[in-house]
Amino acid sequence: MFRKSTNQPQLDVFGSVPSLLEGEASKQFHDGNRWHNKFYTHVVSRIDETIFKVLFNETMGAPNAPVSKLIGMMILKDAFGWSDAQLYEQCRFNLLTRAALGLFNINDSIPTESTYYFLRQRIYKHHLETGEDLLGKTFDSITRGQIQEFDVDGRAIRMDSKLIGSNIAFFTRYEIVHRTLCQFYKTLDKTSLMRLPAPLQEQLKTITSEESSKTVYRSTKEEIISRLASYGAAIYTLINTFSDHRSDQYRLLQRVFDEQYKVAENDQIEIRPKEEITSGSVQSPHDPDCAYRNKNDTPVKGYSVNLTETISQDSLNLITNVTVKKANVPDTEFVQPAITATTEITGQLVEKVYADGAYQSPANDKFCEDIEMVFSGLQGAVSRYDLEMTDEGVLVTDTITGEIQPAVLSKPCKKSKEPRWRIKIADGRYRYFDQQAIRASQLRRKIKETPIEELNKRNNVEGTIFHLCYPLRKDKTRYRGMFKQQVWAYFRCIWINLVRIIGYLKQLCQRTGNMINNRVKIALRHIDTFLFYLFQNYLFKHQFYFLLTNSRLFY
Repeated sequence: MFRKSTNQPQLDVFGSVPSLLEGEASKQFHDGNRWHNKFYTHVVSRIDETIFKVLFNETMGAPNAPVSKLIGMMILKDAFGWSDAQLYEQCRFNLLTRAALGLFNINDSIPTESTYYFLRQRIYKHHLETGEDLLGKTFDSITRGQIQEFDVDGRAIRMDSKLIGSNIAFFTRYEIVHRTLCQFYKTLDKTSLMRLPAPLQEQLKTITSEESSKTVYRSTKEEIISRLASYGAAIYTLINTFSDHRSDQYRLLQRVFDEQYKVAENDQIEIRPKEEITSGSVQSPHDPDCAYRNKNDTPVKGYSVNLTETISQDSLNLITNVTVKKANVPDTEFVQPAITATTEITGQLVEKVYADGAYQSPANDKFCEDIEMVFSGLQGAVSRYDLEMTDEGVLVTDTITGEIQPAVLSKPCKKSKEPRWRIKIADGRYRYFDQQAIRASQLRRKIKETPIEELNKRNNVEGTIFHLCYPLRKDKTRYRGMFKQQVWAYFRCIWINLVRIIGYLKQLCQRTGNMINNRVKIALRHIDTFLFYLFQNYLFKHQFYFLLTNSRLFY
């Protein structure tokens, strides 16, 4: 049964922590600028518990533990990079951690481990069944409240992405097939195995008893190919025999078979060539959501996380959106959702976006017709030819020779219906240009004309990316699966926003203090001047009286 908790803690007369501390410890514990007090004020107190009401029965069951404290514990875990055991140790014995969660009495109890895990399971199950991201809504709710309180300007934003690895080992093609087959075999009971032919049963026992990593190390390439072929025939039989199976392991086995094999004539199983296997294929049976990508000669099996934040010179900047997709998803797909989410959170229309050239595309240009896009650079080498679309057609400028010549409209390629143009180069051959080349040339001219100060405004988002991924080891998280990666990103960004708020308020206090000191100095200076003139006037009057008195005596 759902019960909303109160944000007003009840202090125990004999067990309240503030009454037990003295001296410097009491001073720091009560300091409103310390992280534990700011975390409770700007994070825990802003968690809307009614969002999680759908997870509980409205009429049956005991009242739930405080959801805000449980979510706060999850955020602290990823903020400090703790394990679950370290999290509970801190929550039980660290006074600052307890105060950050609103536990101000020494005898206040924290939710048990089972309650903590049960809530996480409910959130994940609800996400699978409905597609609703409750923790994403929590991130939006917290950030929206912070933006409104500190009057954050959301008209200009900047974004960047980074590839992060999943908590998996790099498996070869053989290991992926073998381990997936073994996982499915473990789900079969004795009755199910009796449906298989006896030779296949013996083959499966042999397959599941070996270690795939040792087999890869000891076998030749030809032996591995032979084993893969025999495994393909066995998997094909399993898929057809257990077509009524609806487990996750069965669906994963079928997916791996479709990606690694193909069925030829007469039901002959053939191994797919490497060229036909996409980057979105299964990279590990332990994390089917991740994908493969090779960026700057660095292979990654995992995800791409995109971060969007506000940009302002004088006010507070906060992260407004963080999205995790598969590693093979291009950056162009992050632009439209990030702008839409930022507009909803800030309540302000986005007028300017700072990003690198990986985010530009014709579709994004159409979506951002009323938004100024400032790109800091484009991918790929700079072309020798500068292209410009004019009323008379396409003009081509050779940047080396300086020669300018009009391009002739040519026939489109067989695989594309888009128009293209051509010019005749020195050796008598033709050089062709399409719409993409013309657009890239136009963007490069625009970037060249943009002041360097304007281009450099995007750079700070790279520092935010660094803070987001700071706890990672070799850019790999400790989680597996898309949902867990997204939750990790939410919690890290909530913590980064809190750190920025603390720094901003500290800087604001310093400015206010300096302003007050300056005003006090000016006031004292005016008082000193006033007293000086008052004293000078007093001396003048007494000096005049003395002269009059002496003049009478003289006469």
